[in-house]
Amino acid sequence: MPTSSASTTDSAKPASGGVQSLERAFDLLERMADAGGEVGLSELSASSGLPLPTIHRLMRTLVACGYVRQQPNRRYALGPRLIRLGESASRLLGTWARPYLARLVEETGETANMALLDGDEIVYVAQVPSKHSMRMFTEVGRRVLPHSTGVGKALLADLPPQEVRALLARTGMPAATDRTITTPEGFLAALEDVRRLGYAVDDNEQEIGVRCLAVPVPDSPTAAAISISGPAGRVTETATERIVPVLQQVAAELSDALTTSGGPAA
Repeated sequence: MPTSSASTTDSAKPASGGVQSLERAFDLLERMADAGGEVGLSELSASSGLPLPTIHRLMRTLVACGYVRQQPNRRYALGPRLIRLGESASRLLGTWARPYLARLVEETGETANMALLDGDEIVYVAQVPSKHSMRMFTEVGRRVLPHSTGVGKALLADLPPQEVRALLARTGMPAATDRTITTPEGFLAALEDVRRLGYAVDDNEQEIGVRCLAVPVPDSPTAAAISISGPAGRVTETATERIVPVLQQVAAELSDALTTSGGPAA
């Protein structure tokens, strides 16, 4: 997930035709999210380069609108009104992704999925089914634990090991099949394979007879991954060599679409 890295000069100069106060307010919200959702004014000033009086004025407006709340310890936290915006945006993200998933189906022949990391769980936000009579189906909105899925591995691969261990401690690592990874050490080794290979594999770990290949969507506004899933007899090692470059190309194109100001054109 990208972090806010605007310099002091960038923060002071709005984009052409932009409204500086709006740009600064959204920049502060993103910096708060990057910091874990709760920060102090001095931290925001140090990271943004804006003077404290300017930040205080912007934060008062965000608090009044419900997008930020002030905690008893005087620090500021992201507010509950952002939840509705985030839920709506997540639904739209799935809608925007569907043309790209449809391309995956056309080029690979297998069911294509998009998933996000929501808290400690994986949630599927879009799917386009394969045209084969024998095909995989995952209900949009379904939630699963990350350790037994290809998309989970793709989404966690770039997190620091201590964060991955903490997540696994919270969720546990129940076995969905006898192939499921059930130890933190085994899962961290699998994440190392993801970083080395550039893609993740679920090899009969979520469901016997099913293989899944997944890659992250680089620079997505929220951590996202796309995947294909199909019968193990079709998603073979030989098929993997053909499918992975297609997955990576589509992920890159989806990333470009999501990070441009005009949004997806597909």
